[in-house]
Amino acid sequence: MSQVKILWVDDQIDLLKSHIIFLNEKGYQIDTCNNGNDAIEKITNNRYQAVLLDENMPGLSGIETLIQIKKIDRNLKVIMITKSEEENIMEDAIGKEISDYLIKPVNPNQILLSLKKNLKDKKLIMDSNISDYQQEFRKLSIKMMSINSWSEWIELYQEIIDWELKLSDVNDITMMEILNNQKSEANSLFSKFIELNYEQWIKKNDSPPLSNNILEKYLINELNEKPLILIVIDNLRYDQWRVIEPSILDFYNKEREVPYFSILPTSTQYARNSLFSGLMPKEIKDKFPQYWKDDHEDGGKNLFESKLLENNLSRFRNKNLKQEYHKITNLKNGIKLSTNLKQSLQNGLTTIVYNFVDMLSHSKTEMEMIKELASNDKAYRSLTYSWFINSPLFEIIKSASEYGFKLIITTDHGTINVKNPTKIIGDRNTSQNLRYKTGRSLTCNEKDNLIFNNPHEILLPKTSLNSSYVFAKEDFYLVYPNNYNHYSNYYKNTYQHGGVSMEEMIIPFIVLNPK
Repeated sequence: MSQVKILWVDDQIDLLKSHIIFLNEKGYQIDTCNNGNDAIEKITNNRYQAVLLDENMPGLSGIETLIQIKKIDRNLKVIMITKSEEENIMEDAIGKEISDYLIKPVNPNQILLSLKKNLKDKKLIMDSNISDYQQEFRKLSIKMMSINSWSEWIELYQEIIDWELKLSDVNDITMMEILNNQKSEANSLFSKFIELNYEQWIKKNDSPPLSNNILEKYLINELNEKPLILIVIDNLRYDQWRVIEPSILDFYNKEREVPYFSILPTSTQYARNSLFSGLMPKEIKDKFPQYWKDDHEDGGKNLFESKLLENNLSRFRNKNLKQEYHKITNLKNGIKLSTNLKQSLQNGLTTIVYNFVDMLSHSKTEMEMIKELASNDKAYRSLTYSWFINSPLFEIIKSASEYGFKLIITTDHGTINVKNPTKIIGDRNTSQNLRYKTGRSLTCNEKDNLIFNNPHEILLPKTSLNSSYVFAKEDFYLVYPNNYNHYSNYYKNTYQHGGVSMEEMIIPFIVLNPK
């Protein structure tokens, strides 16, 4: 391996020659000094990958030296080595952002392990992950061919996500192609599974957790104790949840994680209205026609979520439950809610719908800059994480922990990067979504799509007597024959939702308690 440059600072550095020779043989170049002032000078004039720092030195102490080092380079890895096991010293060092803490006497292998762990020997990690995935590939392929239950699909999808995250930094094009092909194969089989089972899910009571029953099953009982915040992050995929989860767990403990299925269509109008109302779309239209608009009708399709939620809760809880509803669609409103969150302590339930992720996916379709920033799933996750840790939503979550709110985080549906156009023909009242269509006389490729000619069988409303629904499977997207090539190219590699895929349908519901 190419040499990694390390600075070792210890007032008895001459006694550590055997350790230094050992590390030299392992490929590390070790510079040394015996006091904090010399260490600061060396770090100012040289570039090191890590510092091994003695805590107890004459002159500048280890902690004092650490403070100066972080002023020079806050990202430099510092491994503190000390004789002391006093808790306050450990806490002080950790608070100053050390990377590791070793107690003397240390042996060379301890130091080697700490360096490997903290420098994250990328080649070692990548080689290990590639090897592990190669061994797991066949098992995953066999498993997906024999799945016959919704719980097994959840398990498989989460395994695939785990491998995506592990291999996301691997610069092995062939390995990533293999993983992506395996996920595509899984989505093909998942679409067939949904085609065979979805109608029965809607008709029977032994269905998986779905949009229309998730709150009844997992939110109602949480309203008995401390004030609760329900956050619905629109359009949040499971892999996006995985990348923001560690930041949230700095402030909350996870009590429960319930993967659930979005109803079809996996779109805001249908899935989120169903989530809040506890009803299927046809039932909403029948019982509350004033709250429902069909696809071809003008006007907002999610203007009455708070009314639907209130009605849903009143079926199971005291109607006097004090609650608030907030829909955050811009930075200003997010900051305002974060600043005033303490006032919500008087509520039994505070519901927050946060729309940024949905806006991000739609912006990728329309803005070249976003297309470049989120060119694939890895970049899309990275952009989501960057937004989240700098967002008012994260400030809301941190404040909620401080005030003692219990927290539920979920979403209404996910999204998928579409790659393959498929033709569809319909009249002028056909809906505009690229992953599903509803209307009269729809003609499409049955192989690429899931078709329901009688929407009432899956409790979807009809827009006319003979209207039907078409849902794109896998990574297909629906394009009209007119100007087909233009629109095929325009929408290719954009994030869409409404259809049948693991990414759109299998989504998180997380219950958290403040630390």
